Amino acid sequence: MPNFTWITIVFLTVVVPVWLGLHYSSSWRRNRPFSADDEAMLSDLHKSADKMEQRLDTLERILDDEMPGWRRSNNETL
Repeated sequence: MPNFTWITIVFLTVVVPVWLGLHYSSSWRRNRPFSADDEAMLSDLHKSADKMEQRLDTLERILDDEMPGWRRSNNETL
C-alpha cells in the first residue's frame, strides 16, 4: 500500500501539472486569432487561387474549342 501512496503523490505533483500546462498551451495556440502577417498571406493565397482558377477556365475553354472530346478521352485513360 505505501507504493500506491508514493505513486499517487508523484502523479499529482509532477504529471498532472505538466499535463494541464501542455493541454492549455496547445488549446491557446489552436484558438488564437490570425496575426496581420497571417491575414496578408491568406489574402495573397486567395488571389493566387483566383488567378489559377481563371487560367484553368481559359485553358478548358481553349481545349473545348480545339479538341471537343478531350474530356471524354482523358477520363477513359484514367
